[in-house]
Amino acid sequence: MKAKITAGAAKVKDAVPDGAALIGLGIAIASISAYVFVVLTLNTLDGGAKAAFSAFWAVIFVVGPGFFLPMEQEVGRAVAYRKVQGDGSRQLVAKAFKLGAGLTALLIIAAIALSPLLSKEIYNGDQFFTVAVVVSLVSFFLMHLARGVLAGEGRFRPYAEIIAIDGVVRLLMAIGLVIAGVTSAGVFALCIGLAPLVALPFALRGQRQVLQPGSDAPFGELSKNLGWLLAGSVFMQALAYSPLLGVNSLGGTADEEIVAGFASAFFIARIPVLAFGAIQGVLLPKLAGLAGGGKKDEFKSGLEKMLMLVVGVAVVGTVGAFVLGPTVGKILFKDFTMSASGLALLAAGSGVFIIALTLAQALMALGGHKMTAIAWSLGLVVAVSCMAVIEDLELRVDLGFLLGSVVTTGMMFVAVLRRRARMDDLGVGALVEAIEHEPIEI
Repeated sequence: MKAKITAGAAKVKDAVPDGAALIGLGIAIASISAYVFVVLTLNTLDGGAKAAFSAFWAVIFVVGPGFFLPMEQEVGRAVAYRKVQGDGSRQLVAKAFKLGAGLTALLIIAAIALSPLLSKEIYNGDQFFTVAVVVSLVSFFLMHLARGVLAGEGRFRPYAEIIAIDGVVRLLMAIGLVIAGVTSAGVFALCIGLAPLVALPFALRGQRQVLQPGSDAPFGELSKNLGWLLAGSVFMQALAYSPLLGVNSLGGTADEEIVAGFASAFFIARIPVLAFGAIQGVLLPKLAGLAGGGKKDEFKSGLEKMLMLVVGVAVVGTVGAFVLGPTVGKILFKDFTMSASGLALLAAGSGVFIIALTLAQALMALGGHKMTAIAWSLGLVVAVSCMAVIEDLELRVDLGFLLGSVVTTGMMFVAVLRRRARMDDLGVGALVEAIEHEPIEI
């Protein structure tokens, strides 16, 4: 029995990717290019168009990664497991494609059905945003499916290329639009959907013998944790972008200047989240390898050090937003108006949010998918409730985001402590099982 558990631990440890450096570089390039893209776009657009673009950004990054990242994670897990077993994944990926295509079709139908309402309420009457949403949904589906297959196969160079090229191509498209004198927010939004369609064929060039024939794949092979992953992913993304969604939904005609300027402040306050991207690329693989190898003391020590680093980023980000934020904001954005205290409050929300992200990944590494989804959902409920009872527009969205993130962080912290304390009782076999069913997010 002991030999079986040891062998299982070794399999999981060997399955943990060793391409963290490549992926980290890809994430860094994507993060920087995305930030420059946002700065360039928001400075090109004015008033209602700027607010509409920021609303689209929030919607598409809630819906896109929210629904398709769990598919990527489950495909990556299942493909990696089959690879360890010497089984091909062609049938499995075919089932995943059908599942993802069906989900994409449902989301497109919903987007078209809601387009009159969204166009009126948050898109400033620009119907072209609907086209951008449809294209983005298709491209996000294809991109996340491809990333899942590549991650499962351990092909981290093309995986990193997809991440990096997507961001760079999006930025180059925006530069071209600026040179051409385009001022339509919907056209800039379309860059988000078109970029993955350019990145995919480039990154996948020369990739052979990826989808080998294998045993039949029931849908259940993909759905071990898919429900909880899906719920947690959507709730997490919704909480992350709740300030942008809130200010665009709750702002009236008298608040147009605040709504337009809030987007600039949001992306200044989001710098701690970008810093977290550098940590995220190696966090879960490291924890998975330690837990899967039965290295319980190292797991605990690694988690504590990682939390200290992330807390440091959160504190520095909040203080920096108060001291330097308005100056940086006025340098980067032409219509930056938020006060130092308001920006610090928004940055504090981002800081607490990345602590929650860290705890969420640790919790999932220990098999806590259900608890993770519940924590994100309750945090979102708290954020929305806070926004509903406070009248001041900026304060209600800033404070709602902060309190929602605090509630989520608190719940996850307690859950991780409980599971961490039970690691010795669970034994290596149970930990191996938890890691085997935990797809690696990067």
